Amino acid sequence: MFYLASDHAGFALKEKLKQVLIDYKIKFEDLGTNSLEKSVDYPDFAHKLAKKISENLTQNRGIGICGTGIGISIALNRHRKIRAARCLSVEDAELTRKHNNANVLVLAGRKTTPKLARQILRKFLEIKFEGGRHKKRVSKIEI
Repeated sequence: MFYLASDHAGFALKEKLKQVLIDYKIKFEDLGTNSLEKSVDYPDFAHKLAKKISENLTQNRGIGICGTGIGISIALNRHRKIRAARCLSVEDAELTRKHNNANVLVLAGRKTTPKLARQILRKFLEIKFEGGRHKKRVSKIEI
């Protein structure tokens, strides 16, 4: 299952990314926010997202979006077993899946165009974790 969460600054981009998940026939749940009109706090949505992913770490992944992607990624990465990666390019998405086994894609709602965000998400969905030497490194993240 895929979970999406954003603050008000990421709402519009989140809405545009849903079609990519539909195209890939991936079930998803939108955890909010549901408007760009009302200012909300990104940590609240990061915590909701992390909780949902933690319920089934082998199956669940997600997308977190705030204005810069920085705040929500910091909040997400405070949770055990969450590896949230802010990606500003398709290459970032490829490498974070291959090398870091990221389970949350973080995007910058105010800095990433919808076209680029769709490309980044597609790459995040298509690439698998390489394991090998990277598995040992990822295990060192989880102290």
